[in-house]
Amino acid sequence: MNSGERPTGAPSQASHGWRRVPRNVWVLSITSYLTDVSSEMIVSLLPLFLANVLGAGTSVIGLIEGLAETTASVLKVFSGWLSDKLGQRKWLTVAGYGLSTLVKPFLYFATTWSWVLGVRFADRVGKGIRTAPRDALIADSIDETQRGLSFGLHRAMDTAGAFTGLLIAAAVIWAIQAGGGILQRVTFQTVVLVSIVPAAVAVLVLAFGARDMPRRREPARAPSLTLGGFDARYRGFLVILVVFTLGNSSDAFLILRAQERGLSVLAVMGALLTLNLVYSLVSSPAGVLSDRIGRRRLMVGGWLIYGLAYLGFGLASAGWQIWLLYALYGVYYGMTEGVARALVADMVRPEEHGTAYGVYNAIVGVTAFPASLIAGLLWQGLGPWQGFGPAAPFLFGAGLALVAALLMTVWMPRLKGGG
Repeated sequence: MNSGERPTGAPSQASHGWRRVPRNVWVLSITSYLTDVSSEMIVSLLPLFLANVLGAGTSVIGLIEGLAETTASVLKVFSGWLSDKLGQRKWLTVAGYGLSTLVKPFLYFATTWSWVLGVRFADRVGKGIRTAPRDALIADSIDETQRGLSFGLHRAMDTAGAFTGLLIAAAVIWAIQAGGGILQRVTFQTVVLVSIVPAAVAVLVLAFGARDMPRRREPARAPSLTLGGFDARYRGFLVILVVFTLGNSSDAFLILRAQERGLSVLAVMGALLTLNLVYSLVSSPAGVLSDRIGRRRLMVGGWLIYGLAYLGFGLASAGWQIWLLYALYGVYYGMTEGVARALVADMVRPEEHGTAYGVYNAIVGVTAFPASLIAGLLWQGLGPWQGFGPAAPFLFGAGLALVAALLMTVWMPRLKGGG
């Protein structure tokens, strides 16, 4: 296993041609594209629906986002482990996407925040079932010299779907609310109805287009749900990831910050479009670059950019500044999301891919609960942060990002097998 740095004997750049990307990667990328067209239409408006229509406070929004993500994240470990044990990834992935598609329409009828919590929870259960087997299926379908490229492509398509979904949602807002203003119930309900179509098509593309990969060899032992058998670098990466994620609260707070700084609903959609456009454009080049110069360097750079963006969100005094910061935030996403998944594959054996991705995604999801809850409380002036107001969660996140980048630079290379 390599260390996340440049693989020995890596092929020339020409060998990274798009034609060498396997069918499974394209199918899963198209599936993610369509799913994110659907999901982003709803998720981008959900914080505004909760705040503007249902009257929920930031602490409740943080609770909903954190609880839904965290509880469902436990499933990511078990679904990843189960896919390793069975040697089957595809149908677990289909089941997860299918569940999320089935529950989306119920948001049309939501009249209380607890109703939204129930739907969000079920949707995240679907994500918990599908995420680890999906990432493992991508990793199974490629060799190590294609990891950055393939995961970068997947994240680029995923984010292009988010961009498309935001465009559609913005068009609905414009058609119903003209200039924007605060979100209205009828607007949100219309978006929910429109979102059902791409979600259903995504499940069909996956069910008929993807195929499980045969195991290269039988595992030497049954996959374990404990971390003891994993590479020390992987375990160290998880520790660092916890530090970073504690300051990485739900992006719902970025949306609320944008509105608090004076952006209308339509302007918020424009800022989110900027984020996703930048994210999509950066993801594939960043993945290819990580194949050449190493994943850890890209992760450190991305986390430092995140810290700068969050510092900016904390200090911003005008809506146009928020818009620019969303673009910078997109650079962070593009540099780290696909690269992190490729890094996981670098550090574990192929027969452990499902479990490793399950643990990785669960760590992020479980830590998201305290991160979002802390952010909601900080926003309202918790303890020593009293007086900072809405800036507090962003200053807190910027500080933890710096700590995580330092650990990735100084500590992780010292672990056994580190490079």
